[in-house]
Amino acid sequence: MQAEALRLYLILYIYYLQMEFETKYISPDLKLSEFKGKSFKTEVVFEHHMLIWFISGETKIIQADDSHIFKAGDIFLIPRNKITTVINYPSNGQPHKAVAMHLTTEKLKDFYARHKAIGKTQPLETIRTYKGHPLLQSCLASLIPYFDLGQELPADIANIKIDEAISILRAIDKSIDGLLANFEEPGKLNLADFMERHFMFNMPLDRFSYLTGRSLATFRRDFKKIYNTTPQKWLTEKRLQLAHYQIKEKQRKPNDVYIETGFENLSHFSFAFKSYYGYPPNALLNK
Repeated sequence: MQAEALRLYLILYIYYLQMEFETKYISPDLKLSEFKGKSFKTEVVFEHHMLIWFISGETKIIQADDSHIFKAGDIFLIPRNKITTVINYPSNGQPHKAVAMHLTTEKLKDFYARHKAIGKTQPLETIRTYKGHPLLQSCLASLIPYFDLGQELPADIANIKIDEAISILRAIDKSIDGLLANFEEPGKLNLADFMERHFMFNMPLDRFSYLTGRSLATFRRDFKKIYNTTPQKWLTEKRLQLAHYQIKEKQRKPNDVYIETGFENLSHFSFAFKSYYGYPPNALLNK
């Protein structure tokens, strides 16, 4: 009975998301997304750089060293291979709505085969913001009529629009070549340093292993040598300790903390917190 109830719940949840979330593609790399629910949270490692124009609503983006809140009119570039928490909200009665352009490695290699990159290549570590830049906004807004057509954009036209966006980025950001023309994959990183900076992101272990330049088996072995425990146990304890600090010292509500500390839902967070500390998270607010 429990298995059947869980299956029914998952079916209803997926149906709910489909009703609340709509994504239109005019090519594999150009999409218009719209979310009409109260909020939507996901944690992701983008395979490609993402150029985004925000039309309405609000988004909070959290990475290891920074966080941003974006609103209508904002334009920003999210780097690939960076663990990112994205929380979407409606705002001012308007749904969360945005145009996203995937700047794939394939497209960028083709572009830089035709245009010489200027400057030294380096990893794109942080989000680049181009707040309402008229050239970029004009480029991305020109895609809107194609979404309304309800059919796929011819590949040559899609490529022209992506080339246009890259050319505008080069014109307004003189250091962008060094970032977009860097095609290196993650190398072997210091595992302890990486995990201490990224433990609050609820990602599968195979993503952690890939981003530290290791196979999953090597990741588990190296982790055991450093921490003398399993990754799952260590991650849970670190997240609970961060949540404890946020609630006790910052007096933040558990409902505002659990998402940002890597827990999927409030009930699981509350259960894990009480099991670890012996009292519920709300008890810290009373103190």
